[in-house]
Amino acid sequence: MLLILLGMLALWSWQRSPSNHGQTISYTQLLDELDGKNLASVRFHGENVTGEFSKLPVSSDELEAQYAKESDLRFNTVLPSVGVRDAALLSRLRTQGVQVTADRTAVGMGTQLAVWLLIPLVFILGFWFLMRRSGEGMGGGMLGNFAKSPARRFEPSSQTTTFSDVAAMEQAKAELQEVVAFLKDPERFRKLGAEIPRGVLLKGPPGTGKTLLSRATAGEAGVPFFSINGSEFIQMFVGVGAGRVRDLFRTARDQSPCIVFIDEIDAVGRMRGAGFGGGHDEREQTLNQILSEMDGFDRSNSVIVLAATNRPDVLDEALLRPGRFDRHITIDRPAKDGREAILKVHCRRVPLSDDVDLGSVAGATIGFSGAALKNLVNEAALSAARSGRTRVTAEDFDFAHDRVLMGPRREEVLSDSERRRTAYHEAGHALLAWQMPEVDSVYKVTVIPRGPALGVTQLLPEEEVFHLGESRLHAQLVMMLGGRTAEKLVFHEYGAGAEDDLHRATSIARRMVGHWGMSDRVGPVAFRHASDQPFLGKEYREQREFSEETAHVIDQEVQRFLEAASKRAFEMLEQSRDQLDLLAESLSEREELGREDLEKLLGPPAGSEVVSTEEVVTQGVEADDVDDAVDDRD
Repeated sequence: MLLILLGMLALWSWQRSPSNHGQTISYTQLLDELDGKNLASVRFHGENVTGEFSKLPVSSDELEAQYAKESDLRFNTVLPSVGVRDAALLSRLRTQGVQVTADRTAVGMGTQLAVWLLIPLVFILGFWFLMRRSGEGMGGGMLGNFAKSPARRFEPSSQTTTFSDVAAMEQAKAELQEVVAFLKDPERFRKLGAEIPRGVLLKGPPGTGKTLLSRATAGEAGVPFFSINGSEFIQMFVGVGAGRVRDLFRTARDQSPCIVFIDEIDAVGRMRGAGFGGGHDEREQTLNQILSEMDGFDRSNSVIVLAATNRPDVLDEALLRPGRFDRHITIDRPAKDGREAILKVHCRRVPLSDDVDLGSVAGATIGFSGAALKNLVNEAALSAARSGRTRVTAEDFDFAHDRVLMGPRREEVLSDSERRRTAYHEAGHALLAWQMPEVDSVYKVTVIPRGPALGVTQLLPEEEVFHLGESRLHAQLVMMLGGRTAEKLVFHEYGAGAEDDLHRATSIARRMVGHWGMSDRVGPVAFRHASDQPFLGKEYREQREFSEETAHVIDQEVQRFLEAASKRAFEMLEQSRDQLDLLAESLSEREELGREDLEKLLGPPAGSEVVSTEEVVTQGVEADDVDDAVDDRD
């Protein structure tokens, strides 16, 4: 920016100089051209004179050739003295009809000299200022700060986060207790020849508290805590990332015992050789430096490296091997008891009404992470503040629950025909879910536009589900296709609002066939497509690990699963047409129905008399591998 300003100043000074105005002529030639009536205009700049000729001067062959080459009618000259510019000269100019103007101030040689001296002076001062700023606290010169680690240091204080501030995650906290014990008393382990893990990798879904747990580990140990994001190592300059890694570990060794926390390490620790640029890629050079530092620094230094990621599948194998990240801790979404404990932590400063039961709120938030629960409490507090209440009530938590899961209400006003079609669509989903005990319970059905959807059928499991059987997955396909099936049954045509239903149903059916071996025709084989590995480059994603014939068979089986589910949905809705019409009409009138309203309209749900919900199937799959089907959005 400083160089640009200096350049603009120099250009302005050069353009403003009278000596830059056309050809330089003598004062005698000026008088000759005046006598020859060849002056169109004259401008006085103190002792300097600029102007324009009426035509090119032709006083001599040499002069004619010069002006023809320059092809410029402008000229400049200098008066012998200020006194020459008297009434006689002005009178002659006026007699010849020459246009005469003058500047208020003159730009003399002294002014030009001052300007040209100021330009290098400002440049030198600015350069000296940059060097001084970059050298403060670094000693590396102007470019030294690029290689300086941007890690933030947190010292122990009275407000330090400890394990008491972290609810749930008991197993993870127990794993990290050894790290805390080593940092407090390392000799206790060294006497027995034991070495504490040098690196601990925290992996889990976003918002589950990996960063919070790392900060609590440092707080419990009472040691300095250096925090940096993986993307902060990377810069546009080659070698800067590796320099920042060296500076970070050098500082950590000087401050040991301490903890170095690298958040989102997958930004710099992705598998090498899978992208473009080869070994000279800046990211790979940074990763190589991290590998060298973690396995090469002095073992006597009590420096523990904690890292967090929600993509452990893309990390380089050399980063995960023993000697670098020796211990891997999985932090998953909390169970019901854990969610209740997290809600109590976030409600410490929130005045709650007597009708708020955090246990019930925890039961209705299956699948929520710690960050989502914090957001839920905050939304409930905002709702109470908007309503002018002094305490947060159960109604506020219900509002926050709907807002987090289904999105905010939209202002669109649907026409009667659109509302009726949406009501039948959502009634088809809700009625099939109500009649099939394998599907999660219906929590709420609404035709109020929320978020991207015109209507929502929200399902909520009654208990934690960790294993899904084949029959449950087929029932989910039937429920997902219930909306479009109801539209076909009532309006004799399919609607465009089932795009998301078809997308999610197709995804589950393809996983059932190609990943989980639930097709007798395909058999117990997992066909992994290269696109399942998103860290690979484009040229790798285009490859496939099975033949065209096998891909055709998989497509046929997926189509068979979906057609069978659609046929079953049509049969069930056709047999329950009266209940479908009743439910759709109630939705059109009331816009939103809860579980109690559905029980009054449809009776108890199927399977409600069953005491045990244990599912006996011959084939199954982990629930975490299934796409989230808690709610349906059109």
